[in-house]
Amino acid sequence: MTQAKSKKRAISGWIVLNKPYDMTSTQAVGKVRWLLSAAKAGHAGTLDPLATGILPIALGEATKAVPQVQDGIKVYRFAIGWGRATSTDDAEGEVVATSDNRPDREAVEAVLPRFIGTILQRPPAFSAIKVDGERAYDLARAGEIVELAARPVDIDAISLIEHGADSSILEVTCGKGTYVRALARDIAAALGTFGHVTSLHRAGVGPFSDAEAITIEALEAAEAGPERDRLIAPVASGLLELPEIRLDAGQAGAVGHGNAILLTGAGAPVALEECWVSFKGKVLATGSVEFGQFKPRRVFNL
Repeated sequence: MTQAKSKKRAISGWIVLNKPYDMTSTQAVGKVRWLLSAAKAGHAGTLDPLATGILPIALGEATKAVPQVQDGIKVYRFAIGWGRATSTDDAEGEVVATSDNRPDREAVEAVLPRFIGTILQRPPAFSAIKVDGERAYDLARAGEIVELAARPVDIDAISLIEHGADSSILEVTCGKGTYVRALARDIAAALGTFGHVTSLHRAGVGPFSDAEAITIEALEAAEAGPERDRLIAPVASGLLELPEIRLDAGQAGAVGHGNAILLTGAGAPVALEECWVSFKGKVLATGSVEFGQFKPRRVFNL
Protein backbone atom coordinates (compact mmCIF):
# COMPACT_ATOMS: atom_id res chain seq x y z
CA MET A 1 0.00 0.00 0.00
CA THR A 2 2.84 2.40 0.85
CA GLN A 3 4.60 1.37 -2.33
CA ALA A 4 1.50 2.20 -4.43
CA LYS A 5 1.41 5.73 -2.98
CA SER A 6 5.02 6.38 -3.96
CA LYS A 7 4.28 5.50 -7.58
CA LYS A 8 1.71 8.28 -8.14
CA ARG A 9 2.59 10.21 -11.29
CA ALA A 10 2.04 13.86 -12.20
CA ILE A 11 0.42 13.08 -15.56
CA SER A 12 -2.00 15.39 -17.34
CA GLY A 13 -4.69 14.83 -19.97
CA TRP A 14 -8.10 13.26 -20.44
CA ILE A 15 -9.50 9.77 -20.34
CA VAL A 16 -12.77 9.89 -22.28
CA LEU A 17 -14.40 7.01 -20.47
CA ASN A 18 -17.47 5.09 -21.56
CA LYS A 19 -18.71 4.63 -18.00
CA PRO A 20 -20.25 1.21 -17.43
CA TYR A 21 -23.69 0.54 -15.97
CA ASP A 22 -23.99 0.35 -12.17
CA MET A 23 -20.80 2.26 -11.40
CA THR A 24 -20.76 5.69 -9.76
CA SER A 25 -18.79 8.52 -11.33
CA THR A 26 -16.58 8.65 -8.23
CA GLN A 27 -15.82 4.92 -8.52
CA ALA A 28 -14.96 5.38 -12.21
CA VAL A 29 -12.52 8.18 -11.42
CA GLY A 30 -10.92 6.11 -8.69
CA LYS A 31 -10.48 3.13 -11.00
CA VAL A 32 -8.93 5.19 -13.80
CA ARG A 33 -6.67 7.04 -11.38
CA TRP A 34 -5.45 3.72 -9.95
CA LEU A 35 -4.85 2.14 -13.36
CA LEU A 36 -2.76 5.12 -14.47
CA SER A 37 -1.14 5.80 -11.07
CA ALA A 38 -2.24 9.41 -11.49
CA ALA A 39 -1.55 11.84 -8.68
CA LYS A 40 -4.64 13.91 -9.41
CA ALA A 41 -7.95 13.21 -11.16
CA GLY A 42 -11.53 14.45 -11.36
CA HIS A 43 -14.53 14.25 -13.68
CA ALA A 44 -16.44 16.76 -15.79
CA GLY A 45 -20.11 16.07 -15.07
CA THR A 46 -21.61 13.33 -12.92
CA LEU A 47 -23.38 10.37 -14.50
CA ASP A 48 -25.90 8.40 -12.41
CA PRO A 49 -24.82 4.81 -11.60
CA LEU A 50 -27.57 3.41 -13.86
CA ALA A 51 -26.43 5.57 -16.81
CA THR A 52 -23.68 4.66 -19.26
CA GLY A 53 -21.59 6.77 -21.60
CA ILE A 54 -19.20 9.67 -21.77
CA LEU A 55 -17.57 10.57 -18.47
CA PRO A 56 -14.61 12.86 -19.19
CA ILE A 57 -11.96 12.16 -16.56
CA ALA A 58 -9.40 14.91 -16.11
CA LEU A 59 -5.88 14.04 -15.00
CA GLY A 60 -3.44 16.50 -13.47
CA GLU A 61 -3.51 19.93 -15.12
CA ALA A 62 -6.58 18.96 -17.16
CA THR A 63 -8.64 19.37 -13.97
CA LYS A 64 -8.29 23.13 -14.54
CA ALA A 65 -10.37 22.74 -17.72
CA VAL A 66 -13.20 20.80 -16.07
CA PRO A 67 -15.56 23.83 -15.94
CA GLN A 68 -15.25 24.40 -19.70
CA VAL A 69 -16.05 20.76 -20.52
CA GLN A 70 -18.81 20.59 -17.91
CA ASP A 71 -20.52 23.63 -19.45
CA GLY A 72 -20.45 22.09 -22.94
CA ILE A 73 -23.39 20.75 -24.92
CA LYS A 74 -24.52 17.23 -23.98
CA VAL A 75 -26.03 14.50 -26.14
CA TYR A 76 -28.13 11.78 -24.49
CA ARG A 77 -29.85 8.72 -25.90
CA PHE A 78 -32.55 7.45 -23.57
CA ALA A 79 -35.53 5.13 -23.39
CA ILE A 80 -38.90 6.12 -21.94
CA GLY A 81 -41.02 3.34 -20.47
CA TRP A 82 -44.65 4.32 -21.03
CA GLY A 83 -47.48 3.99 -18.55
CA ARG A 84 -45.59 4.13 -15.24
CA ALA A 85 -44.35 7.03 -13.13
CA THR A 86 -41.69 6.32 -10.52
CA SER A 87 -40.53 8.19 -7.43
CA THR A 88 -37.14 8.86 -9.03
CA ASP A 89 -38.35 9.28 -12.64
CA ASP A 90 -36.14 6.33 -13.60
CA ALA A 91 -36.10 2.55 -13.20
CA GLU A 92 -34.53 2.73 -9.74
CA GLY A 93 -37.60 4.20 -8.03
CA GLU A 94 -40.89 2.77 -6.89
CA VAL A 95 -43.91 2.94 -9.19
CA VAL A 96 -46.16 5.73 -7.92
CA ALA A 97 -48.75 5.99 -10.73
CA THR A 98 -49.85 4.01 -13.78
CA SER A 99 -51.81 4.56 -16.98
CA ASP A 100 -53.09 2.29 -19.73
CA ASN A 101 -52.47 5.01 -22.31
CA ARG A 102 -49.67 4.14 -24.77
CA PRO A 103 -48.84 6.86 -27.32
CA ASP A 104 -48.28 5.95 -30.96
CA ARG A 105 -45.29 7.12 -33.03
CA GLU A 106 -47.18 10.01 -34.60
CA ALA A 107 -48.27 11.36 -31.21
CA VAL A 108 -44.72 11.22 -29.82
CA GLU A 109 -43.25 12.96 -32.86
CA ALA A 110 -45.96 15.62 -32.76
CA VAL A 111 -45.28 16.59 -29.15
CA LEU A 112 -41.47 16.78 -29.28
CA PRO A 113 -41.23 20.29 -30.84
CA ARG A 114 -42.78 21.66 -27.64
CA PHE A 115 -39.60 20.69 -25.83
CA ILE A 116 -37.13 22.44 -28.14
CA GLY A 117 -35.65 25.82 -27.20
CA THR A 118 -35.44 27.37 -23.76
CA ILE A 119 -38.05 25.61 -21.63
CA LEU A 120 -38.96 25.61 -17.96
CA GLN A 121 -38.15 22.30 -16.31
CA ARG A 122 -38.89 21.15 -12.77
CA PRO A 123 -35.96 18.99 -11.60
CA PRO A 124 -36.70 15.55 -10.16
CA ALA A 125 -37.16 15.33 -6.39
CA PHE A 126 -34.28 12.82 -6.39
CA SER A 127 -31.57 15.23 -7.56
CA ALA A 128 -28.42 16.80 -6.12
CA ILE A 129 -29.96 20.28 -5.94
CA LYS A 130 -29.69 21.78 -2.47
CA VAL A 131 -32.78 22.76 -0.47
CA ASP A 132 -31.97 24.76 2.68
CA GLY A 133 -28.47 23.31 2.64
CA GLU A 134 -29.59 19.70 2.14
CA ARG A 135 -29.46 17.61 -1.03
CA ALA A 136 -32.93 17.09 -2.47
CA TYR A 137 -32.35 13.33 -2.81
CA ASP A 138 -31.48 13.06 0.89
CA LEU A 139 -34.72 14.80 1.84
CA ALA A 140 -36.72 12.63 -0.60
CA ARG A 141 -35.16 9.43 0.76
CA ALA A 142 -36.09 10.56 4.27
CA GLY A 143 -39.72 10.67 3.18
CA GLU A 144 -40.05 14.45 2.88
CA ILE A 145 -42.07 15.96 0.05
CA VAL A 146 -39.65 17.86 -2.16
CA GLU A 147 -41.03 20.47 -4.54
CA LEU A 148 -38.27 22.06 -6.59
CA ALA A 149 -38.86 25.26 -8.54
CA ALA A 150 -38.88 25.05 -12.32
CA ARG A 151 -35.80 26.50 -13.99
CA PRO A 152 -34.94 27.37 -17.60
CA VAL A 153 -32.91 24.82 -19.58
CA ASP A 154 -31.86 24.81 -23.22
CA ILE A 155 -32.85 21.98 -25.56
CA ASP A 156 -31.18 22.28 -28.97
CA ALA A 157 -32.72 19.20 -30.60
CA ILE A 158 -34.77 16.14 -29.73
CA SER A 159 -35.76 13.26 -31.99
CA LEU A 160 -37.47 9.89 -31.85
CA ILE A 161 -35.05 7.07 -32.74
CA GLU A 162 -37.20 3.99 -32.14
CA HIS A 163 -40.80 3.46 -31.06
CA GLY A 164 -42.50 0.44 -29.54
CA ALA A 165 -45.77 -0.28 -27.79
CA ASP A 166 -44.34 0.06 -24.29
CA SER A 167 -41.23 2.20 -24.77
CA SER A 168 -39.51 4.65 -27.09
CA ILE A 169 -35.87 5.62 -27.63
CA LEU A 170 -35.08 9.29 -28.08
CA GLU A 171 -31.98 11.42 -28.54
CA VAL A 172 -31.62 14.90 -27.09
CA THR A 173 -28.97 17.60 -27.49
CA CYS A 174 -29.14 19.95 -24.54
CA GLY A 175 -27.34 22.46 -22.36
CA LYS A 176 -26.05 22.39 -18.82
CA GLY A 177 -28.53 21.62 -16.04
CA THR A 178 -31.00 19.62 -18.14
CA TYR A 179 -32.47 16.57 -16.40
CA VAL A 180 -33.29 13.80 -18.87
CA ARG A 181 -35.45 12.12 -16.23
CA ALA A 182 -37.56 15.27 -15.96
CA LEU A 183 -37.73 15.51 -19.75
CA ALA A 184 -39.06 11.94 -20.01
CA ARG A 185 -41.60 12.63 -17.27
CA ASP A 186 -42.83 15.82 -18.96
CA ILE A 187 -43.02 14.31 -22.46
CA ALA A 188 -45.20 11.53 -21.06
CA ALA A 189 -47.41 14.07 -19.26
CA ALA A 190 -47.85 16.04 -22.50
CA LEU A 191 -49.05 12.80 -24.11
CA GLY A 192 -51.61 12.17 -21.37
CA THR A 193 -49.78 9.30 -19.74
CA PHE A 194 -46.93 8.55 -17.34
CA GLY A 195 -43.34 7.67 -18.17
CA HIS A 196 -39.89 7.17 -16.72
CA VAL A 197 -36.36 6.66 -18.01
CA THR A 198 -35.54 2.98 -18.36
CA SER A 199 -32.06 3.42 -19.85
CA LEU A 200 -29.75 6.39 -20.36
CA HIS A 201 -26.56 6.78 -22.38
CA ARG A 202 -24.56 10.01 -22.65
CA ALA A 203 -23.16 10.11 -26.17
CA GLY A 204 -21.38 13.44 -25.96
CA VAL A 205 -20.06 16.09 -23.56
CA GLY A 206 -18.59 19.26 -25.01
CA PRO A 207 -15.82 18.23 -27.44
CA PHE A 208 -15.92 14.56 -26.42
CA SER A 209 -18.11 11.87 -27.99
CA ASP A 210 -18.64 8.12 -28.24
CA ALA A 211 -16.21 8.07 -31.19
CA GLU A 212 -13.16 8.48 -28.95
CA ALA A 213 -14.50 6.88 -25.78
CA ILE A 214 -12.68 3.95 -24.20
CA THR A 215 -13.83 1.35 -21.72
CA ILE A 216 -12.43 0.30 -18.36
CA GLU A 217 -11.69 -3.07 -19.99
CA ALA A 218 -9.60 -1.41 -22.71
CA LEU A 219 -7.59 0.46 -20.09
CA GLU A 220 -7.05 -2.75 -18.12
CA ALA A 221 -6.02 -4.66 -21.25
CA ALA A 222 -3.38 -2.09 -22.21
CA GLU A 223 0.02 -2.74 -20.68
CA ALA A 224 0.87 -0.34 -17.86
CA GLY A 225 3.30 2.35 -19.02
CA PRO A 226 3.61 3.84 -22.52
CA GLU A 227 0.88 1.62 -24.03
CA ARG A 228 -1.70 2.67 -21.45
CA ASP A 229 -0.53 6.30 -21.52
CA ARG A 230 -1.25 6.46 -25.26
CA LEU A 231 -4.94 6.26 -24.37
CA ILE A 232 -4.71 9.66 -22.63
CA ALA A 233 -5.98 12.56 -24.76
CA PRO A 234 -4.04 15.86 -24.48
CA VAL A 235 -5.19 18.61 -22.13
CA ALA A 236 -6.03 20.83 -25.12
CA SER A 237 -8.64 18.35 -26.37
CA GLY A 238 -10.99 19.53 -23.62
CA LEU A 239 -10.84 23.12 -24.87
CA LEU A 240 -11.37 22.62 -28.59
CA GLU A 241 -14.84 24.22 -28.59
CA LEU A 242 -13.35 27.51 -27.35
CA PRO A 243 -11.37 30.03 -29.44
CA GLU A 244 -7.61 29.44 -29.33
CA ILE A 245 -5.06 32.27 -29.42
CA ARG A 246 -1.49 31.35 -30.24
CA LEU A 247 1.17 33.40 -28.48
CA ASP A 248 4.81 34.19 -29.12
CA ALA A 249 7.57 33.39 -26.62
CA GLY A 250 7.44 36.77 -24.89
CA GLN A 251 3.68 36.70 -24.47
CA ALA A 252 3.81 33.09 -23.29
CA GLY A 253 6.32 33.98 -20.59
CA ALA A 254 4.13 36.78 -19.26
CA VAL A 255 0.98 34.63 -19.20
CA GLY A 256 2.91 31.84 -17.48
CA HIS A 257 3.41 34.22 -14.56
CA GLY A 258 -0.29 35.06 -14.50
CA ASN A 259 0.04 38.44 -16.20
CA ALA A 260 -2.38 39.99 -18.70
CA ILE A 261 -1.00 40.71 -22.17
CA LEU A 262 -1.94 42.95 -25.07
CA LEU A 263 -2.78 40.96 -28.20
CA THR A 264 -1.25 42.34 -31.38
CA GLY A 265 -1.62 41.67 -35.08
CA ALA A 266 -4.33 42.19 -37.69
CA GLY A 267 -6.43 39.23 -36.58
CA ALA A 268 -6.13 39.78 -32.82
CA PRO A 269 -9.52 39.62 -31.06
CA VAL A 270 -10.79 42.66 -29.20
CA ALA A 271 -13.26 40.88 -26.93
CA LEU A 272 -13.92 37.23 -26.03
CA GLU A 273 -15.90 36.00 -23.04
CA GLU A 274 -13.89 32.80 -22.85
CA CYS A 275 -10.89 31.45 -24.73
CA TRP A 276 -7.54 29.77 -24.26
CA VAL A 277 -3.99 30.63 -25.22
CA SER A 278 -1.23 28.30 -26.35
CA PHE A 279 2.45 28.27 -27.20
CA LYS A 280 3.92 25.60 -29.48
CA GLY A 281 0.80 23.48 -29.09
CA LYS A 282 0.68 23.52 -25.30
CA VAL A 283 -2.14 25.04 -23.27
CA LEU A 284 -0.92 28.03 -21.28
CA ALA A 285 -4.08 29.46 -19.78
CA THR A 286 -7.83 29.95 -20.05
CA GLY A 287 -9.29 33.41 -19.70
CA SER A 288 -11.02 36.26 -21.50
CA VAL A 289 -10.17 39.12 -23.85
CA GLU A 290 -11.21 42.64 -22.94
CA PHE A 291 -10.30 45.68 -25.05
CA GLY A 292 -7.69 43.62 -26.89
CA GLN A 293 -6.05 42.37 -23.70
CA PHE A 294 -5.96 38.69 -22.70
CA LYS A 295 -6.61 38.22 -18.99
CA PRO A 296 -5.76 34.74 -17.66
CA ARG A 297 -8.10 33.04 -15.17
CA ARG A 298 -6.41 29.65 -14.89
CA VAL A 299 -2.74 29.13 -15.73
CA PHE A 300 -1.59 25.63 -16.71
CA ASN A 301 1.80 24.19 -15.78
CA LEU A 302 2.54 21.80 -18.62
